[in-house]
Amino acid sequence: HGYLVESGGGLVQAGGSLRLSCDSSGVFFFINVMAWYRQAPGKQRELVASVASGGYTNYTDSVKGRFTISRENDKNTLYLQMNRLKPEDTAVYYCFADTAIRDYWGQGTQVTVSS
Repeated sequence: HGYLVESGGGLVQAGGSLRLSCDSSGVFFFINVMAWYRQAPGKQRELVASVASGGYTNYTDSVKGRFTISRENDKNTLYLQMNRLKPEDTAVYYCFADTAIRDYWGQGTQVTVSS
């Protein structure tokens, strides 16, 4: 079991929905910010959305209005609800956690959106 474990990726048609989950129970330090990043083939890893411990959220422009990030601290779980998916959303999605001690990354989960 890794520090961050993602699940929920898969293949979906354009216009469909997926929900990603990230189990952070392996992280024993206080988590300040949790986030989802993604990396498409041949491209740099980019920030998709983040949520601070106080609840403040931030989204990259391309997903605003379609994706929703949330965290349930009592369940040590981070979510990314992805609606109205587009082929350009195809990427490996990574969970990220920032603590005062170090950063943590998940192993990634593949999201493929067919046109």
